[in-house]
Amino acid sequence: MQRGDGQVQRGDGQVQRVTSSSGDARPPAVDRLARSLADLGLPHPLLVDAAREAIAAGDASSARERAEAIALALLRPVVNATGVLLHTNLGRAPFGLALAPRSANLELDLSTGRRGSRNQRAGSLLARAMGAEAALVVNNGAAALLLVCAALAAGRDVLVSRGELVEIGGGFRVPEVLAGSGARLVEVGTTNRTRLSDYERAMPAADVGLVLKVHQSNYRIVGFTESTAVPALVGLGPPVVVDLGSGLLDTATPWLAGGPPGWLAGEPAARQTLEEGAALVTFSGDKLLGGPQAGIIAGRPDLVAACARHPLARALRPGGLVLQALQETALAYLRRDGDSIPFWRMATAPLAELRARAEVIAAKSGAEVVECSSAVGAGSVPGKELASAGVAVAGDRTVALRAFDPPVIARVRDRRTVCDLRSVHPDDDVLLADALAGIVGPREAAGDAGCR
Repeated sequence: MQRGDGQVQRGDGQVQRVTSSSGDARPPAVDRLARSLADLGLPHPLLVDAAREAIAAGDASSARERAEAIALALLRPVVNATGVLLHTNLGRAPFGLALAPRSANLELDLSTGRRGSRNQRAGSLLARAMGAEAALVVNNGAAALLLVCAALAAGRDVLVSRGELVEIGGGFRVPEVLAGSGARLVEVGTTNRTRLSDYERAMPAADVGLVLKVHQSNYRIVGFTESTAVPALVGLGPPVVVDLGSGLLDTATPWLAGGPPGWLAGEPAARQTLEEGAALVTFSGDKLLGGPQAGIIAGRPDLVAACARHPLARALRPGGLVLQALQETALAYLRRDGDSIPFWRMATAPLAELRARAEVIAAKSGAEVVECSSAVGAGSVPGKELASAGVAVAGDRTVALRAFDPPVIARVRDRRTVCDLRSVHPDDDVLLADALAGIVGPREAAGDAGCR
């Protein structure tokens, strides 16, 4: 308890004298200290929290540092110079959506004036873009798989190859998702080899609700391997569900003027997987699709409808902002306008263009132009690199770059800080040059080591 003489009475009855860092007997008033931090732009209640913590610690001068730590912990835009295009820690696919502060016809049918379905727009457009009969949108990729298993196989068996029992980002594992859905996991085959006969042997002893094939995402099993393709699994009888993970819509990439890039070779796509006979596919919206965080379930209308009717569907549904962002993404695919999707613009930027940007930034900042190798990230096309270019400065400058406004997120390679331009939007080049100029002198060399 604070007393009038600048002392605090503790819970054990003892009196402890509290002094500020300046040596004053009385600590400063909380409100006055908080108001002295107003230039940080934080709401006053948060400044009060910082002031109280500083005074309680007996160091009023630490209030500003504590308030700055609060500001740093807030969600804010950053410049991704890591070279990882779908960086999970940075929100995966970058996406911008500017909306007027108005209501939207989220669940209103404008033609009839009656209540409509929030999934009618984004879901149907995505279905059209991938050649599916129907599609349903939920709030993330794991939710899509959870809902499918709950709606179609609760209390029944789901056959999965042992080589596909992957761990999803954040520590969620396929067996745990299945357990949460109420379905029973039946493992077939071995880690490296699973044949059709393995599935066939499991069928008589199981009450199979569906056969699940899971994309291995961020790892590969190589060497003495074998897996069973979708067309063969379809002959087993139960619906085949394929968790694609990365969300490529079509291997032909008709939205790219130059056709499919080489690094996409072998990546499964929704259109072709459905054409092979899969009953449903599931995938994330913020990976190769290039949209916001979401999960998509697409395929047979009766199965999609069963998922939509399940009680979990309401708990897992996304909000209007996500649906509008997905609608814009789907419209871009239907227009075959890959350049309007930030991920595809980054992934297909010509190397010569990246080098030219790097030279301009280097001239303004004193950094050095370097060759780089970018990664798609988020478990998509693992092990494949994209040739890139960037700039580098000597030493580890990542802390200083993160302190810039907006923060710049870079990587350290061979004792120097590298900023890969493939993951940096061209509009941010000036910001990056300013940040680098602030931490390196115009004559400071970046060293001779390579970027990789």
